[in-house]
Amino acid sequence: MQPGSDRRTWQRYIALGDSFTEGLSDPDPAGPDAYRGWADRLAGHLAAAAPSGAVEYANLAIRGRLLAQVLAEQVPVALAAGPDLVSLVAGGNDLLRPGADPDRLAADLEAAVVSFRRAGADVLLATGVDPRQTPIIRRTRGRVAVFNAHLWSIAARQGAVVLDQWGAAWLQDARLWDPGDRIHLTAEGHRRTALAAAAALGVPVAGDGTDWRTPLEKGPPRPAREVLAQELAWVRGFVVPWVGRRLRGRSSGDGRAAKRPQLERLDTTFSSVIDS
Repeated sequence: MQPGSDRRTWQRYIALGDSFTEGLSDPDPAGPDAYRGWADRLAGHLAAAAPSGAVEYANLAIRGRLLAQVLAEQVPVALAAGPDLVSLVAGGNDLLRPGADPDRLAADLEAAVVSFRRAGADVLLATGVDPRQTPIIRRTRGRVAVFNAHLWSIAARQGAVVLDQWGAAWLQDARLWDPGDRIHLTAEGHRRTALAAAAALGVPVAGDGTDWRTPLEKGPPRPAREVLAQELAWVRGFVVPWVGRRLRGRSSGDGRAAKRPQLERLDTTFSSVIDS
């Protein structure tokens, strides 16, 4: 476990952020347009590790949210609920936009981290994934790298924990990402990320769970025609609509509410279901 806390179990966990933490592309069998995601899965691990066999959990994340929105809308709600652990993963949507200032974003994020630490909560941050293998998005690589460097400094100053996604080689496998948008993890990607987060926090997981570190077996090479077809489908299906929303000042999260807006008690039954 990284420096920041000597705790190994928590009782009140609140997840804040955008679509990554909402859990997009990890469908929840409970219903249509419902998602699980790494934070739900992490809550399951926390419940399984807790002496009480349960944890209170809320997930305030909403897709499309910019960092300023997360700080203004979600942080006050979380502080008022009195968590002992929060995950604060935001800024990725900002960094996708031309002209984003990673220095300013980091300063704003640190102010929130300070607030949580003063309130007695441990904080889990997460670096951005290295986008070097994704066309168009890889243009943001420099901004993401600067923001990531700030996150490590924030963690050192404030005693937070960092989930290192930039250094996770297994995340560079395209099969762990939704082929439709390439910015959301598949169910397997979320499963592995939850285990990586648990490891960063020092939370024991039954059966060890170290398989998340092992890259998928190498697949056969794809024909050039198939690769080109997928590139064109991605541009038509994701890039063009995304640009259109930006031009109209719209967001994929407009009109949406958090999926778990209040702390709810989850026990080991939830843990077994969510990690299936």
